[in-house]
Amino acid sequence: MHIAFNGWFWDQPHTGSGQYLRRLLHALRRLVPEARLTLILPSRTIAPDDLPPNVEAIPARGGGNGNWGKVWFEQRIFPQMVAHVGADIAHVPYWGPPLSSPAPLVTSILDVIPLAIPDYARGMRARLYTSLVSAAARGSAHTLTLSQAAKADIVKHLGLPPDSITPTYLAADEVFHPRLGAERDAAVRAKYNLPDQFVLYLGGFDVRKQVNDLLLAYTYVGQAEGENIPLVLAGKPPAWGSGVFPDLPAYAAELKITDYVRWIGFVDEADKPSLYRMASVFAFPSIAEGFGLPVLEAMACGTPVVAYDVSSIPEVTGEAAYLVRAGDARAMAGAIIALLLQQPLRDSLVNQGLAQATRFSWRKTARETLAVYERVLKMSPAP
Repeated sequence: MHIAFNGWFWDQPHTGSGQYLRRLLHALRRLVPEARLTLILPSRTIAPDDLPPNVEAIPARGGGNGNWGKVWFEQRIFPQMVAHVGADIAHVPYWGPPLSSPAPLVTSILDVIPLAIPDYARGMRARLYTSLVSAAARGSAHTLTLSQAAKADIVKHLGLPPDSITPTYLAADEVFHPRLGAERDAAVRAKYNLPDQFVLYLGGFDVRKQVNDLLLAYTYVGQAEGENIPLVLAGKPPAWGSGVFPDLPAYAAELKITDYVRWIGFVDEADKPSLYRMASVFAFPSIAEGFGLPVLEAMACGTPVVAYDVSSIPEVTGEAAYLVRAGDARAMAGAIIALLLQQPLRDSLVNQGLAQATRFSWRKTARETLAVYERVLKMSPAP
């Protein structure tokens, strides 16, 4: 079996698509060492790092930076290189498949948020690109996604047959652990000037993340323990008040909770396990996720989770998190306060969360992905 992968996001390991590609390639190589795996890279990617053993990386000519360079790589260069290397299957590990492929095409659609939430497809370029990849996705031999909720969205918004879509869950890496690596926690605490106790949000600040609800929830939490247990917001700050990014610092000031909120900015990947471990509660108010990996990472680190009971989140948490109705900031505040005050509840959710996290593994993801490859090859006509 020879699989060619679109490697556009390989050199962007901090993106969801980049992480997915890297973890999947490593897991597939361990699972099927005899398979031939080829990574097709845009010309800008030089000497790729962290390449799994015996994975061939081929830089293609063309496909530089920018929107049009990306489209050219997806639609022309990647299919040409698939033909050149003679792959049995072409796998595009994000929502950017070509309209035609010389090999059966497997596409991973992590989510269809630009269709589900129109604010994410504003502007002519965004609408054109969404239309292009929507049309191209219908030509895939099979579609992979990250959850049953994401599958339902794909069926609803793209009209793909349900039996042509397979959810393959993500997993938390081994570094997300309640004890392993904890010797770094004190240094990470000092690096970000973190207090002894805090409630953590780690992620993006676009509108679907609903961090504004968490700020509103902290008007209740802050009245009780804001000075002792502040809200720590971690993630690269956007251009506040532009596009899909509401002006959250201004909203915090309007709510008069700036004394209780700490913005620590971008967090290095190596520091994330410590951040989760040290948090008293991890709060995740997002209303639309393909999977919701931060929730799983927090549980794997032994931190109780509060989140909205919506989208893919219940699939990830099972009964191991305190889920409240989406949009109910007061209920989220009550859940946070309960976890801060009630040790038996904390202990129960921590134990359940650790157990839940072990149900997800990259080996399982790779095994289910391999089963899709084999199914596609069986369905494909003989050359």
